[in-house]
Amino acid sequence: MSIEAIETSTQILISGRTAASTPGVSTIPMAHVDKLRKFGGANFKIWKEKMIFYLMTLNLVECLTKEALVVAENETDSQKVIAWDHLKNADYLCKNYILNTLEDSLYSVYNEAKVAKELWESLDRKYKIKGVSSKKFVVGQFLDYVMLDTRSVTA
Repeated sequence: MSIEAIETSTQILISGRTAASTPGVSTIPMAHVDKLRKFGGANFKIWKEKMIFYLMTLNLVECLTKEALVVAENETDSQKVIAWDHLKNADYLCKNYILNTLEDSLYSVYNEAKVAKELWESLDRKYKIKGVSSKKFVVGQFLDYVMLDTRSVTA
């Protein structure tokens, strides 16, 4: 029996769950999503980088940047239909992976997004601006700080 036949007939045990290996497809730990903390509105930049990395390991990160493929209902080219089905499935997975890492209060707000790109852009727009404005506030306070001769500088 060849090594390839052995690899395709085995099952891999990861974190108490089994994942059947598929020929030509790399096996990704199923429990990897457990390592991502729920995003509740704080530390967006860190959560965003971790989410991009996670989606990259699943080969779904392109759903965040690509426009949706438009296929007519009477399309006869089977390759276009197959590509559209693949992109539709990948977008569905990507959107739900993102939604599952949001806290419940945010999940209910962002669940209305139709595609993963729309969801990602709305989160980015909301929390990137929020982070910038809080940094501006801190910098503004620092710039307004005045040292007085009447106050001591001891800890």
